Amino acid sequence: MINKVKQEFAKRFGPGAALYTSPGRVNLIGEHTDYNMGFVLPGAVDKGIYAAIKPIQGNISHLYSVDYDSEVSIDLAGSESPKPQWAKYIYGVAQEMAKRGKKVGAIDAAFGGNVPLGAGMSSSAALESTFAFAFNDMFGLGFTLAELAVIGQMTEHNYVGVKCGIMDQFISLHGRAGHVIKLDCRDLSFEYKPFDPAAAGYRVVLVDSMVTTFRAASTTNVANSAKRVSRSSPRTILK
Repeated sequence: MINKVKQEFAKRFGPGAALYTSPGRVNLIGEHTDYNMGFVLPGAVDKGIYAAIKPIQGNISHLYSVDYDSEVSIDLAGSESPKPQWAKYIYGVAQEMAKRGKKVGAIDAAFGGNVPLGAGMSSSAALESTFAFAFNDMFGLGFTLAELAVIGQMTEHNYVGVKCGIMDQFISLHGRAGHVIKLDCRDLSFEYKPFDPAAAGYRVVLVDSMVTTFRAASTTNVANSAKRVSRSSPRTILK
């Protein structure tokens, strides 16, 4: 996939791209607890999103998705959101950075990945994290990794319409080989835990439930709505 992304970039935009990547994830403990301010235990996987990116002059960025064979030209600092769903993730990251007083310049970019789309391995968070890290690096914006994770989360909330928790973006940006992360979603404190199941004779198996996250996202939004109602509604304590 890396070579494919590099080739597609060179074909459309020429030489000079820098390469960036962020991984997808699995979660061992704590499904649906991240947006309920609980603990989770995710780990990064060896599949991810790969992007070839080059800063350019002007205001108009040119973005090409290898997976969808689709290209858009857009002002990342402008007020008009792109129509393709995949482009909203990149646009949203730039917009969230602008809200925090940082300017993202124009770019040429081609990207693709080998995280299965809609399979619950957080391809969207990997996309957000790839471009958040790239913008931060290329334009010297000074965000911490935790701040980039929040920017990715707010991109989902404000530009994609998914009221997700912080877990996916956090592990995509903080993942470490041979480890999982115990993350406290209340304050984003975390610690690495060694994780090598093969050394103990075990194997982690991912099973495709055939339920895509495009459908599951609506469940997340409903669950968050119920959570907000339950927290804001009066409660009677029985004695």
